[in-house]
Amino acid sequence: MTEIIVVTSGKGGVGKTTTSASLATGLAQRGKKVAVIDFDVGLRNLDLIMGCERRVVYDFINVIQGEASLKQALIRDKRLDNLYVLAASQTRDKDALNQEGVEKVLDDLEQNDFDYVVCDSPAGIEKGAHLAMYFADHAVVVVNPEVSSVRDSDRILGLLASKTRRAENGNGEVRQHLLLSRYHPVRVAAGEMLSVTDVEEILGLSVVGVIPESEQVLAASNAGVPVILDEASAAGQAYLDTVARILGEERPLRFLDAPRKGILKRMFGG
Repeated sequence: MTEIIVVTSGKGGVGKTTTSASLATGLAQRGKKVAVIDFDVGLRNLDLIMGCERRVVYDFINVIQGEASLKQALIRDKRLDNLYVLAASQTRDKDALNQEGVEKVLDDLEQNDFDYVVCDSPAGIEKGAHLAMYFADHAVVVVNPEVSSVRDSDRILGLLASKTRRAENGNGEVRQHLLLSRYHPVRVAAGEMLSVTDVEEILGLSVVGVIPESEQVLAASNAGVPVILDEASAAGQAYLDTVARILGEERPLRFLDAPRKGILKRMFGG
């Protein structure tokens, strides 16, 4: 049975698309058949991060409106044969999305034996975000360790508990996971950012992953490569850990502490 994961947040710019690309890639690395769908109609960033922007012929809206088949629109990843991308439209309005069309696409993916579908949601609570979360089995709520980001995410958690198919049908809750992105241990230690414990206490959920602030994230995005494939980077390793936890493995959180200064720096500063 296909499991649907929505990657969502209360505000933009927190790393949802980076997370969607890395989670989908990590699940595919584990041998799962995965599709990742861009629900952010009008912007379309997922195909850039996945490195397949030049191969987009048909998009999500074309499939919903019957202008192309799902098979025509799905783009197979060049690195992993069991990973597929369904791009958003840059030219259509968000109103082109509808619940019946989204449900049909998800049903078709299930009939084609996909293990996971990762839905890359727009930020906030508009129509595209609601449809991205409506059919979800799991939700990864991406939060920056800042008060405004955490506050906005609290509303998303409320919607996940009440405005999904699972909630409406009484089939249990969407399993909610927190993912802290752009975590900076030095700023946390200085009291300039919230700690993991702070965020968990405010939102009442445990984190499934902590992604450290890293220049490699931007470098990977610019290169069209999901950062999880950069296994030498702290961010890539943190995403690998996150995928493992989503699959039920226990792994300790890493990259939470500021690097210790050497003896010379402690003596002379710097």
